Amino acid sequence: MILVWLIAIPLGAGVAAWALDRGRGDVSRWVALAGITVDLAIAASLWTASGTPPVTGPAGPWMVELDVPWIDQFGIRFHLGLDGLSLLLILLTGLLGVMAVACSWTEIRDRVGLLHFHLLWVLSGIIGVFLALDLFLFYFFWEMMLVPMYFIIGMWGHERRIYAAVKFFVFTQISGLLMLVAIVALAVAHGRATGTYTFDYSQLVGTVLVPDTAWWLMLGFFVAFAVKLPVVPVHTWLPDAHTEAPTAGSVVLAGLLLKTGAYGLLRFVLPLFPGAAQQFAPIAMALGVVGVLYGAVLAFGQTDLKRLVAYTSVSHMGFVLIGVFAGTPLALTGAVLQVLCHGLSTGALFILVGSLQERTHTRDLGRLGGLWPAVPRMGGMTLFFALASLGLPGLGNFIAEFLVLLGTYPVSPAATAAAAIGLILSTVYALRLVQAAFYGPPQELAPVRDLGVRELAITTTLIVALVWLGLYPQSFVETAAPAVSRLTAMRQGMLR
Repeated sequence: MILVWLIAIPLGAGVAAWALDRGRGDVSRWVALAGITVDLAIAASLWTASGTPPVTGPAGPWMVELDVPWIDQFGIRFHLGLDGLSLLLILLTGLLGVMAVACSWTEIRDRVGLLHFHLLWVLSGIIGVFLALDLFLFYFFWEMMLVPMYFIIGMWGHERRIYAAVKFFVFTQISGLLMLVAIVALAVAHGRATGTYTFDYSQLVGTVLVPDTAWWLMLGFFVAFAVKLPVVPVHTWLPDAHTEAPTAGSVVLAGLLLKTGAYGLLRFVLPLFPGAAQQFAPIAMALGVVGVLYGAVLAFGQTDLKRLVAYTSVSHMGFVLIGVFAGTPLALTGAVLQVLCHGLSTGALFILVGSLQERTHTRDLGRLGGLWPAVPRMGGMTLFFALASLGLPGLGNFIAEFLVLLGTYPVSPAATAAAAIGLILSTVYALRLVQAAFYGPPQELAPVRDLGVRELAITTTLIVALVWLGLYPQSFVETAAPAVSRLTAMRQGMLR
């Protein structure tokens, strides 16, 4: 039942935060913070108790598993499972969930309890996505993430929040419906082949499909995950959503919601459709390279700080797409690490940009500049996470991108060389971010206060995590190793 608690505790804390608001915002904040902190503690205890690396439990590849009947007449079960891959992502969810609540402490003054209800609701849905092993249940949690994030953007966002919220809803809803069609079609194909109609992941893996059918079903899953990742050209919702969302919403979007797309590719596309995924790999890797380069160039051209950071996500998640479809152990490991490191570094940048906007009431680089003397702590923190974003050696992003490139080279030297150019471009946009906001001639702004204790605690925690990933990535690599080994074995078995 510990897996159920991982989902239920944030949702229950969100309901309590809303119910206890009654004009007392601080009560709601503390309740929300306590709820997601408990979830983080549970995930951390699972990590440490399982050892490093975590051991495989008696249920098979899952460290913890819950499988009970739900809607038997349709072959739907309430099936949850935790392995090293999902455990790492739940740890990331808990950590960034704490950061999201903490960073909105002074920013949000209106309907505080309702905001934290939606925030913890979306976190609960994300955890459900990482645990679901029944495809119908997975789709339930996948859609469950959509509704609260729509309201977070639409109710607490900035100037064009309604436009951004509707665009986010349309893109994710349409792509999600395509995945639902593919899920139902896969269950029907399995039922016709075996006589058993089920949505259970463990039974659907290995389903024999006609090549053309496998190709179309794989595309149904891929489009849904590509929109969330996001992959060019279905990325256009992301800059608008990031720009208009409140800081907590941007942290969840960049740090967690995008990661559900990467998780879907690793958990479902590769195992369910190994042959179709192998045929599609050159196209997917080309899309990844386009994303790396296009996102970097567009990031450099932005004058809005939030849009700049949003386009860096398009670039960095391109490395994930390349690593996933390269399919080698090194590339898959690098993709997993990139998911973690991007969540930490980009989440931190959105927190800092949100803090800067809260103080200056602008995100326009043309109206900023010369801020370092007034806010040296903020400037130093921004410089650190900008360097992390460009892949500075010694930090986790460098390890992740290096492994992706190293693992991709035997598969496609051309894709490796093109993606490596993105590392150079990332240096340009990352340093421009710092230079335009904190150096140059000072602008006529009201006095700006530096980071306080709460904000320093948030950013210092994320710094420690990135340094840990950069100097001792093995603790995370070993956790993900069993899942990576299974993916590699599936690929090799298909090729034989």
